[in-house]
Amino acid sequence: MAHQCRCEKSNGEEFNLSEISDIIDRYKNYTGATIPLLQEIQKRFGYLSEDVLDYISEATGIQLSQLYGVATFYSQFSLIPVGKNVVSVCHGTACHVSGAKKITEALADELGIEEDETTHDRQFTLKSVACLGACSLAPVMRINNETYGRLTPKEAREIIRNMRSKKKTLN
Repeated sequence: MAHQCRCEKSNGEEFNLSEISDIIDRYKNYTGATIPLLQEIQKRFGYLSEDVLDYISEATGIQLSQLYGVATFYSQFSLIPVGKNVVSVCHGTACHVSGAKKITEALADELGIEEDETTHDRQFTLKSVACLGACSLAPVMRINNETYGRLTPKEAREIIRNMRSKKKTLN
């Protein structure tokens, strides 16, 4: 059975699918609770793996295709492990014409990953997004809940380097 499978959290730790039974029990009898159910499970584990979605479907009776539909439609959900720091670069019109592509390229080079990938140490995930709603600050990137505007590729690299050096001093 799927619930006996051991899976991996976004941070690399293992978990047993039965650990999400409490969340499923809170939501399984409510029609239209798919989004909050998935949000809470992703908050606990960092992403929604195939095994997790199978288990949710089995435990709730929600069609697996419906779960995948929700998880792939909304950008807040991830089907792959994400880093501790999600770096989102805006590629809306204002950011695009202000150099978002160069920002993304510099970050990809600095992090050693491509868009929609996570660094091996699971510290950073790089994403391109349609709009961050800060057009007057273009080009813009957001790392977790912190927004950085009027960026140059060099400044974007420096922000990542500063974050990495702070992490080293904390450990």
